[in-house]
Amino acid sequence: MDKIYEISLLLDFYGQLLTARQYEILDLHYNNDYSLGEIAEQLNISRQGVFDNEKRGKTILNDLEQKLGLVKKFYEQKEKMEEILNIIASIDINNLSNENKEKFKKVENGIIEIINKI
Repeated sequence: MDKIYEISLLLDFYGQLLTARQYEILDLHYNNDYSLGEIAEQLNISRQGVFDNEKRGKTILNDLEQKLGLVKKFYEQKEKMEEILNIIASIDINNLSNENKEKFKKVENGIIEIINKI
């Protein structure tokens, strides 16, 4: 997984557990593509201060993921849903009654909706 995407995802899951400053710095850097210098200028702090907060924030996010594993579980659930969807797509529904075909399509569409939301 791309490191920027990984930190951004960790920020989505655990960002509210960081200090407001750490969250703001990580959000600007990883979600808004600001450089450390641009962040320092915008927040009126030193570049070293930005670097330290960014480093501490990333460490906290990675520690939380190691302990709680929410991102890992998220990916496992998404993969399982995609696997189920692939199995459903391979089922021949031609011999089903119209009522069962409709039920089958509702299940398939429900799974697609869940996958698209996560």
